[in-house]
Amino acid sequence: MAQAINAALRDAMTADDAVVVFGEDVGPLGGVFRVTDGLARDFGEHRCFDTPLAESGIVGTAVGMAMNGMKPIIEMQFDAFAFPAFEQIVSHVAKMGNRTHGRTRLPLVIRIPSAGGIGGVEHHCDSSEAYYAHTPGLTVVAPATNADAYGLLRAAVDHPDPVVFLEPKKLYFGRSEVDTGVPVPPIGRAVVRRPGRDATLIAYGASVPVALAAAAQAATEGRDLGVVDLRSIVPFDDETVCAEVARTGRAVVVAEAPGFASVASEVAARVTERCFHRLEAPVRRVTGFDVPYPPPALERLHLPGVDRVLDAVDTLQWPSGAR
Repeated sequence: MAQAINAALRDAMTADDAVVVFGEDVGPLGGVFRVTDGLARDFGEHRCFDTPLAESGIVGTAVGMAMNGMKPIIEMQFDAFAFPAFEQIVSHVAKMGNRTHGRTRLPLVIRIPSAGGIGGVEHHCDSSEAYYAHTPGLTVVAPATNADAYGLLRAAVDHPDPVVFLEPKKLYFGRSEVDTGVPVPPIGRAVVRRPGRDATLIAYGASVPVALAAAAQAATEGRDLGVVDLRSIVPFDDETVCAEVARTGRAVVVAEAPGFASVASEVAARVTERCFHRLEAPVRRVTGFDVPYPPPALERLHLPGVDRVLDAVDTLQWPSGAR
């Protein structure tokens, strides 16, 4: 996935001289995850450059550049490193278009290496999507495949308003071929990664492979689970999600972030409101626990895994004798 994102950045910079990339160590080093590897060498350090360790300044600079015709793509080195920039993001990035009645829009992308699974500690593995999803004015996407990482980032760069682009760190080094000439569904559209008859697993970003693994395991036990990959948290694709849940009558939302007041909570609420009369059981959530991100030795207990997902599926009020 890191190479797919690198290709998207490279192609966007080639296509439009207004696109610039900056952040901490993204220049000659190529970023801590090497996502920007080679961009400073090939496009020059006026197009891809390092900044001081000052996230608020990075976002503030991007705001000014976007107001003056540039298309900044900025990197927050780790999830929680973005929190010092939160005031800039919620007070200016998200509101500028509305504040100016659409006269000044901010075509910028905030890339955030997101979630856990790499044996990191707090500030390096947080799942911060709920903060951004709760802020009107921000588009929030979370790819789970290499093809989506490329396609959604190209769409984010072309978007006229700010996009928070959440990159699952543990998927950075997953390998699969990407045909950059094949279009992917646009921002705002979910996809059915696996059709199923008995229940629907709903996931995004790093939790999609977990949901798919759970569905594969369930199939060996006689239960047919579908998987919906949200891809885009804001805007939310009610149509695709509700069509799948209405068909199966059962749903489990899978996400790494703590469950209280989370994106998973919002998904469960929306599905319940829209599919209530088609549900055979309450919508369940399998999430991270409501604690600060744990140390590496305890990470495997905190993150949703196949067993926890299947345990939740087992509670979906199945008819007596059904698997």
